[in-house]
Amino acid sequence: MPFPRSFFCFLLTLALVATTADALAQRRNKPGEETVAPRALTVDDFALAAHNDRDDEVRYMLSRGMDPGTVGPDGTPVLVTAAREGSEKVVDVLLAAGAKVDQANSYGDTALKLAALHGRTSIARKLRARGAQVETPGWTPLIYAATGGHDEMVRYLLAEGANINATSPNGTTALMMAVREEKFSTAELLIARGANVNMRNEQGATALSYAEQSGDTALVARLKRAGAR
Repeated sequence: MPFPRSFFCFLLTLALVATTADALAQRRNKPGEETVAPRALTVDDFALAAHNDRDDEVRYMLSRGMDPGTVGPDGTPVLVTAAREGSEKVVDVLLAAGAKVDQANSYGDTALKLAALHGRTSIARKLRARGAQVETPGWTPLIYAATGGHDEMVRYLLAEGANINATSPNGTTALMMAVREEKFSTAELLIARGANVNMRNEQGATALSYAEQSGDTALVARLKRAGAR
Protein backbone atom coordinates (compact mmCIF):
# COMPACT_ATOMS: atom_id res chain seq x y z
CA MET A 1 0.00 0.00 0.00
CA PRO A 2 1.62 3.31 -1.04
CA PHE A 3 2.20 5.92 1.65
CA PRO A 4 0.00 9.02 1.41
CA ARG A 5 1.55 12.21 0.04
CA SER A 6 1.10 13.94 3.43
CA PHE A 7 3.41 11.38 5.05
CA PHE A 8 6.28 12.25 2.67
CA CYS A 9 5.65 15.98 3.32
CA PHE A 10 5.94 15.31 7.05
CA LEU A 11 9.28 13.51 6.59
CA LEU A 12 10.58 16.35 4.45
CA THR A 13 9.65 18.90 7.10
CA LEU A 14 11.50 16.93 9.78
CA ALA A 15 14.59 16.76 7.58
CA LEU A 16 14.53 20.52 6.97
CA VAL A 17 14.17 21.28 10.70
CA ALA A 18 17.07 18.97 11.55
CA THR A 19 19.27 20.50 8.84
CA THR A 20 18.50 24.05 10.01
CA ALA A 21 19.19 23.22 13.66
CA ASP A 22 22.50 21.58 12.67
CA ALA A 23 23.51 24.62 10.64
CA LEU A 24 22.73 26.97 13.49
CA ALA A 25 24.74 24.81 15.89
CA GLN A 26 27.69 24.86 13.50
CA ARG A 27 27.42 28.64 13.14
CA ARG A 28 27.44 29.12 16.93
CA ASN A 29 30.45 26.88 17.28
CA LYS A 30 32.40 28.04 14.23
CA PRO A 31 36.05 28.45 15.26
CA GLY A 32 37.29 32.03 15.39
CA GLU A 33 33.83 33.58 15.14
CA GLU A 34 33.32 36.42 17.62
CA THR A 35 30.34 36.12 19.96
CA VAL A 36 28.11 39.20 20.08
CA ALA A 37 27.46 40.12 23.72
CA PRO A 38 24.02 41.46 24.71
CA ARG A 39 23.82 45.24 25.10
CA ALA A 40 24.45 46.43 28.66
CA LEU A 41 21.44 47.76 30.55
CA THR A 42 21.50 51.49 31.22
CA VAL A 43 19.85 53.95 33.57
CA ASP A 44 18.17 55.49 30.52
CA ASP A 45 16.57 52.12 29.70
CA PHE A 46 15.31 51.76 33.26
CA ALA A 47 13.88 55.28 33.43
CA LEU A 48 12.19 54.92 30.03
CA ALA A 49 10.60 51.60 31.02
CA ALA A 50 9.28 53.22 34.22
CA HIS A 51 7.95 56.20 32.24
CA ASN A 52 6.04 53.92 29.87
CA ASP A 53 4.77 51.44 32.50
CA ARG A 54 6.68 48.52 31.00
CA ASP A 55 6.65 46.43 34.14
CA ASP A 56 8.13 43.30 32.54
CA GLU A 57 11.20 45.26 31.46
CA VAL A 58 11.57 46.84 34.88
CA ARG A 59 11.24 43.45 36.56
CA TYR A 60 13.87 41.99 34.22
CA MET A 61 16.31 44.83 34.84
CA LEU A 62 15.85 44.49 38.60
CA SER A 63 16.66 40.79 38.27
CA ARG A 64 19.87 41.78 36.48
CA GLY A 65 20.96 43.97 39.40
CA MET A 66 19.39 47.37 38.71
CA ASP A 67 18.68 49.25 41.96
CA PRO A 68 14.97 50.10 42.56
CA GLY A 69 16.19 53.44 43.88
CA THR A 70 17.94 54.32 40.62
CA VAL A 71 17.84 58.01 39.71
CA GLY A 72 17.13 58.75 36.07
CA PRO A 73 19.17 61.04 33.82
CA ASP A 74 16.88 63.97 34.70
CA GLY A 75 17.67 63.60 38.41
CA THR A 76 14.35 61.93 39.21
CA PRO A 77 14.12 58.57 41.01
CA VAL A 78 12.36 56.01 38.85
CA LEU A 79 9.59 55.58 41.45
CA VAL A 80 8.86 59.31 41.28
CA THR A 81 8.80 59.10 37.47
CA ALA A 82 6.40 56.17 37.57
CA ALA A 83 4.07 57.95 40.01
CA ARG A 84 4.13 61.14 37.95
CA GLU A 85 3.33 59.33 34.71
CA GLY A 86 0.68 57.04 36.18
CA SER A 87 2.77 53.92 35.55
CA GLU A 88 0.91 51.93 38.18
CA LYS A 89 2.25 48.49 37.27
CA VAL A 90 5.81 49.76 37.55
CA VAL A 91 4.99 51.42 40.88
CA ASP A 92 3.87 47.99 42.13
CA VAL A 93 7.08 46.33 40.95
CA LEU A 94 9.35 49.00 42.43
CA LEU A 95 7.58 49.02 45.79
CA ALA A 96 7.77 45.22 45.96
CA ALA A 97 11.51 45.50 45.20
CA GLY A 98 12.03 47.84 48.15
CA ALA A 99 12.11 51.29 46.54
CA LYS A 100 12.20 54.10 49.14
CA VAL A 101 8.78 55.75 49.04
CA ASP A 102 9.97 59.18 50.18
CA GLN A 103 13.02 59.43 47.92
CA ALA A 104 12.82 62.86 46.27
CA ASN A 105 14.08 64.47 43.10
CA SER A 106 16.28 67.55 43.04
CA TYR A 107 13.22 69.78 43.58
CA GLY A 108 12.14 67.89 46.69
CA ASP A 109 9.26 66.16 44.93
CA THR A 110 8.42 62.68 46.20
CA ALA A 111 6.32 60.06 44.45
CA LEU A 112 3.31 60.98 46.60
CA LYS A 113 3.65 64.68 45.81
CA LEU A 114 3.60 64.11 42.06
CA ALA A 115 0.86 61.50 42.31
CA ALA A 116 -1.15 64.18 44.14
CA LEU A 117 -0.36 66.87 41.56
CA HIS A 118 -1.69 64.63 38.78
CA GLY A 119 -4.64 63.21 40.71
CA ARG A 120 -3.41 59.62 40.77
CA THR A 121 -5.30 58.50 43.88
CA SER A 122 -4.82 54.77 43.32
CA ILE A 123 -1.05 55.21 43.24
CA ALA A 124 -1.21 57.50 46.28
CA ARG A 125 -2.96 54.78 48.25
CA LYS A 126 -0.24 52.28 47.37
CA LEU A 127 2.48 54.70 48.39
CA ARG A 128 0.75 55.44 51.68
CA ALA A 129 0.41 51.72 52.35
CA ARG A 130 4.23 51.60 52.19
CA GLY A 131 4.60 54.53 54.57
CA ALA A 132 4.85 57.56 52.27
CA GLN A 133 4.66 60.78 54.27
CA VAL A 134 1.64 63.07 53.91
CA GLU A 135 3.40 65.99 55.60
CA THR A 136 6.64 66.82 53.86
CA PRO A 137 9.03 69.79 53.85
CA GLY A 138 8.20 72.44 51.27
CA TRP A 139 5.15 72.06 49.09
CA THR A 140 2.97 69.32 50.57
CA PRO A 141 1.01 66.67 48.66
CA LEU A 142 -2.22 68.47 49.67
CA ILE A 143 -1.04 71.78 48.19
CA TYR A 144 -0.09 69.94 45.00
CA ALA A 145 -3.47 68.21 44.83
CA ALA A 146 -5.27 71.54 45.28
CA THR A 147 -3.08 73.13 42.60
CA GLY A 148 -4.21 70.45 40.16
CA GLY A 149 -7.84 70.72 41.25
CA HIS A 150 -8.11 67.04 42.15
CA ASP A 151 -10.99 66.89 44.61
CA GLU A 152 -10.85 63.13 45.15
CA MET A 153 -7.16 63.37 46.01
CA VAL A 154 -7.81 66.31 48.36
CA ARG A 155 -10.47 64.29 50.20
CA TYR A 156 -8.15 61.29 50.41
CA LEU A 157 -5.21 63.27 51.79
CA LEU A 158 -7.39 65.02 54.35
CA ALA A 159 -8.71 61.63 55.44
CA GLU A 160 -5.07 60.53 55.81
CA GLY A 161 -4.39 63.41 58.19
CA ALA A 162 -2.99 66.09 55.91
CA ASN A 163 -2.86 69.55 57.50
CA ILE A 164 -5.38 71.63 55.59
CA ASN A 165 -3.53 74.86 56.48
CA ALA A 166 0.01 73.65 55.76
CA THR A 167 2.10 76.24 53.96
CA SER A 168 4.71 76.17 51.24
CA PRO A 169 8.12 77.81 51.85
CA ASN A 170 6.62 81.17 50.79
CA GLY A 171 3.54 80.80 52.99
CA THR A 172 1.07 79.70 50.30
CA THR A 173 -1.73 77.32 51.32
CA ALA A 174 -3.75 74.72 49.45
CA LEU A 175 -6.74 77.08 49.43
CA MET A 176 -4.72 79.92 47.94
CA MET A 177 -3.42 77.66 45.17
CA ALA A 178 -6.87 76.28 44.36
CA VAL A 179 -8.23 79.83 44.02
CA ARG A 180 -5.20 81.14 42.10
CA GLU A 181 -5.39 78.23 39.62
CA GLU A 182 -9.15 78.73 39.30
CA LYS A 183 -9.97 75.27 40.66
CA PHE A 184 -13.14 76.54 42.22
CA SER A 185 -14.73 73.24 43.23
CA THR A 186 -11.53 72.41 45.09
CA ALA A 187 -11.56 75.81 46.77
CA GLU A 188 -15.17 75.23 47.84
CA LEU A 189 -14.22 71.80 49.21
CA LEU A 190 -11.36 73.25 51.27
CA ILE A 191 -13.53 76.06 52.62
CA ALA A 192 -16.21 73.54 53.59
CA ARG A 193 -13.56 71.45 55.38
CA GLY A 194 -12.50 74.45 57.48
CA ALA A 195 -9.49 75.91 55.69
CA ASN A 196 -8.31 79.21 57.17
CA VAL A 197 -9.53 81.82 54.69
CA ASN A 198 -7.43 84.68 56.06
CA MET A 199 -3.89 83.30 55.88
CA ARG A 200 -1.38 85.39 53.94
CA ASN A 201 1.72 84.36 52.06
CA GLU A 202 5.02 86.27 51.97
CA GLN A 203 3.66 88.60 49.28
CA GLY A 204 0.67 89.43 51.46
CA ALA A 205 -1.76 87.60 49.15
CA THR A 206 -4.79 85.78 50.50
CA ALA A 207 -7.34 83.43 48.99
CA LEU A 208 -9.73 86.41 48.80
CA SER A 209 -7.24 88.59 46.91
CA TYR A 210 -6.67 85.77 44.41
CA ALA A 211 -10.44 85.33 44.01
CA GLU A 212 -10.89 89.06 43.38
CA GLN A 213 -8.19 88.92 40.71
CA SER A 214 -9.97 86.02 39.01
CA GLY A 215 -13.21 87.97 38.81
CA ASP A 216 -15.27 85.08 40.20
CA THR A 217 -17.85 87.00 42.20
CA ALA A 218 -19.49 83.83 43.51
CA LEU A 219 -16.22 82.63 45.02
CA VAL A 220 -15.51 86.08 46.46
CA ALA A 221 -18.93 86.01 48.12
CA ARG A 222 -18.36 82.46 49.39
CA LEU A 223 -15.02 83.42 50.94
CA LYS A 224 -16.54 86.46 52.61
CA ARG A 225 -19.36 84.32 54.05
CA ALA A 226 -16.61 82.12 55.50
CA GLY A 227 -15.07 85.17 57.15
CA ALA A 228 -12.48 86.30 54.59
CA ARG A 229 -11.57 89.95 54.79
